[in-house]
Amino acid sequence: MQYDPIKDVFSNTMDLFPQLRKLFFMMLDTILLRQRYVKKYINKYLPPDQDTRFYDAGAGFCQYSDYVMKRFPQSRVFAVDLKTDYLSAYHYALDSKLKQRFSFKAADLQDFRPTYSYDMVVAIDIMEHIEDDISTLQNFMYCLKPGGRLIISTPSDTDEAAKFTAEHVRPGYNKSELEAKLQNCGFEIEDSIYSYGFWGKLAWQMMIKKPLTWIGVSKYNLAFLPFYYLLILPLSLLFMNLDLRGTNKTGTGIIVVAKKPENWII
Repeated sequence: MQYDPIKDVFSNTMDLFPQLRKLFFMMLDTILLRQRYVKKYINKYLPPDQDTRFYDAGAGFCQYSDYVMKRFPQSRVFAVDLKTDYLSAYHYALDSKLKQRFSFKAADLQDFRPTYSYDMVVAIDIMEHIEDDISTLQNFMYCLKPGGRLIISTPSDTDEAAKFTAEHVRPGYNKSELEAKLQNCGFEIEDSIYSYGFWGKLAWQMMIKKPLTWIGVSKYNLAFLPFYYLLILPLSLLFMNLDLRGTNKTGTGIIVVAKKPENWII
């Protein structure tokens, strides 16, 4: 399945109606379980009252950049993606104060190293798109401050849907394999869990898989989605909360938090 054309539909709609961006981000928070996991660990590890630098690697729509700037008022955010149109559209929609704290660049994460050092890097659902993941992880290590953290969200190798996603270069990761790659690059593993376990997978099928399939058939099916979500939302939210609060022995997603050692010497 190709997801980029579907993302472009949302992006083009927000370009036409900029006021919908906030609503779109709220929708993503509601239907995407991984955003709940990622924000949980951002809140756990990013200092709330300090001047922090946040690197959104593979930023996409910049929903994590937006979250950090608004929740952490002293933060400065740098976003990178291959798609300049998404980045520039988000920047254009910001008010003047937030624009002063946000910068962006179109770049390939496999060979790009930022100028500044960062307290946190997030790489959310991008590692499965990157051929040279080792170089990318080394670049993340390079730009983190000692003690800084990298948060990765990626499909696991048990995710059948990931195997048929056209934009993926690998069908997800084995959790131990990803941990080993991070450790070989010098990272210390702080958290490593499965997301989208039994309950999360059910929620994903209801909230994501079916609607995206309908949109893929015709963009006009977007008009019916509000009515569909009204019907399935309460049960789906329950399933997501069960997944988030439980301990998954396995799952179709992986969340890893890795730390650059405090005593790191290049």
